[in-house]
Amino acid sequence: MTRKLISKFSLAIAPVLIAGALLTSSASSQESERKPCSNRTIAGDYGSASVGVLLGIPGLPPEAEFRGLTMTHFDGKGNLSWVEHTVINGTPVQAGWIAASGTYIVDTNCTGTAVVNTPNSPVPLVLAFVVVRRGKEIHTVLDSDAIASVFIRVQ
Repeated sequence: MTRKLISKFSLAIAPVLIAGALLTSSASSQESERKPCSNRTIAGDYGSASVGVLLGIPGLPPEAEFRGLTMTHFDGKGNLSWVEHTVINGTPVQAGWIAASGTYIVDTNCTGTAVVNTPNSPVPLVLAFVVVRRGKEIHTVLDSDAIASVFIRVQ
């Protein structure tokens, strides 16, 4: 009787064990297929929209509404260039598009930092970012103000 019970239990649990083993091997296979990020992960042209608040900028209210658009080119080697259109409290900073440039570094865990020099800021912009969707998107936050951006690769 004990052998029949063990046999039935074995038959019932075998599919669960097999499914678990398949899921585990599939997950570790996907993990081993993931490649670490590098500067090459974000190469090409990206459009971005930035939204947030400038904090404590002389000549502006204590919290000034910020909106911006950029078209950015990452060269895959740590250099970037962009054109930007910036609006603060509903007024464009300058008419048209303004050129800016900078550098970036992508760490193997897909986090990184960019430093951008733009005529629209008296100090370099320091952006912390994460690379997602295998380099198709970059999510950033500006270190000095409450401004976030999403860069999406132009296809």
